[in-house]
Amino acid sequence: MEDAAQGRVAPPAAINDINIEKIEVNPFQPRKTFDEESLRELASSIREIGIIQPITVRRVNGDTYQIITGERRLKAAIIAGMETIPAYVRVAEDQNMLEMALVENIQREDLDSIEVAISYQRLIEEVNLTQENLSERVGKKRSTIANYLRLLKLPAEIQLGIRDRLISMGHARALVNVPDPNIQLEIYQKVVRNDLSVRRVEELVRRTMNARGPRQSAEKTDSQKSEYNQLKEQLSRFFESPVEFRRNNKGSGRIVIPFASDQDLERILARLDRISDK
Repeated sequence: MEDAAQGRVAPPAAINDINIEKIEVNPFQPRKTFDEESLRELASSIREIGIIQPITVRRVNGDTYQIITGERRLKAAIIAGMETIPAYVRVAEDQNMLEMALVENIQREDLDSIEVAISYQRLIEEVNLTQENLSERVGKKRSTIANYLRLLKLPAEIQLGIRDRLISMGHARALVNVPDPNIQLEIYQKVVRNDLSVRRVEELVRRTMNARGPRQSAEKTDSQKSEYNQLKEQLSRFFESPVEFRRNNKGSGRIVIPFASDQDLERILARLDRISDK
């Protein structure tokens, strides 16, 4: 296995039976909650057939270890009453440890869409991976990763709805296309209240966007006019002359600074010279 942090091939780790009391929780664990019923089912399986897949740990100091991957298995082993657990012991720096923990969880744990998105975001920000590198690490298309990351732009209430499985990834992807968070929340509440299908939500989003199109264009035009008026007033005060904006429908135009005499023109040019000297 190639060590990502060192850029060299690491020797395979041996399996050791480690005392559970000597194992610390992984501070980089992306998953904060574990389904209790699922843990009990896994614990029951462990009592019957043991742990098929060892956890992975790193030695912290002496005989103390820290989990890299497999916290769910450790929790289930504790419920099953085990005193030791089979584990691979590895040497890993914190950054490499974080990457391994996140990638392992994305691939093997039943994470909800928001947990997956957070894990992707942490890999990008904390492990300094590009989306292309991340795509190679987790075996997913870049477009898939981008779709997950977009979920983190949704309002917190909708993200909680995804985590609580009130709506699906398909619902969320449709909602992301709405630029206004307030409208996103309105549609989300309709989805939850009426148990709307993904296709129905997509239709609702399209109708909402089409209905708001002309209004948004008008709002944008009004905003631009306000900005031009403010700029015109500022320039007029600066040059002490009624500056004019002349603009066509294509967006191009001219700024006109009128002058009453040669002396007035020299005054305006002197102001322009002061600007260029700064």
